[in-house]
Amino acid sequence: IRSFFCGQWSSSVRLDDKTVIITGANTGIGKETARDLARRGARVIMACRDLEKAEAARKELMEDSGNQNIVANKLDLSDVTSIRAFVELINKEEKQVNILINNAGIMMCPYSKTADGFEMQFGVNHLGHFLLTYLLLDLIKKSAPARIINVASVAHTWGSIHLDDINSEKSYSPRRAYGQSKLANILCTRSLAKRLQGTDVTVYSLHPGVVQSELFRNLSKPAQIAVKVFSPFTKTTMQGAQTTIYCAVEPELDKESGGYYSDCAPARCSREAMDDEMAQKLWELSCQVVGITWD
Repeated sequence: IRSFFCGQWSSSVRLDDKTVIITGANTGIGKETARDLARRGARVIMACRDLEKAEAARKELMEDSGNQNIVANKLDLSDVTSIRAFVELINKEEKQVNILINNAGIMMCPYSKTADGFEMQFGVNHLGHFLLTYLLLDLIKKSAPARIINVASVAHTWGSIHLDDINSEKSYSPRRAYGQSKLANILCTRSLAKRLQGTDVTVYSLHPGVVQSELFRNLSKPAQIAVKVFSPFTKTTMQGAQTTIYCAVEPELDKESGGYYSDCAPARCSREAMDDEMAQKLWELSCQVVGITWD
């Protein structure tokens, strides 16, 4: 059943002499993305919050892919200090970053805040990756042609951008907050694509599908039972990684930027995700709260 609903995409494209950064690469679709790109010969940098788990995953991927050029570095997207330290290390040790995959995320967790006071889902899923991309952008531009891939979700249709309550302090719904963070991913992908025109750096957002992953760990018990009941109709982590891999390696996408993809093909996103005025306001707010100037 699963293979019927979730087709497989394949390509023989090699990534020898390319460097890839993948956030949240020690588990789920991030790990499967790292596995695939390592098999293609890329230098893979696993950017992970839990270095112990990352190291175990790194050893597994090296053995499985035959690629010894895989490293694991500490990155906590809920902490601006950690993001800046990670980028400082990358700028010191790496001569290029050809592909940045903003994959890590949390889903529908109880209300909490990041180290810098942002609502956790918005802080990790959007603001953390927004700042990471900004800080790496000079190196990415020098490495062009290069790609930036933001793993969003069809869940972007669950939420709206609440500029007057971006941290959900007045009202919190785990589902709506998750939707807001994923909507932000798509809006900022489109904004960044416009800003990068003429640089040979392209940007993509995507929905990986409904995937069996640790993202469901924060759901209520009844919801987790429902997820298990419907599991034959969901994707494995390997299948869920396919659209990310497609956006990272498909040669035809060299001429595309700013689009939203699902099942390894262009997909339609919500009307709110196409709102240029909101995209600009979100961009300005994101810059303001993380303390950067990004024209």
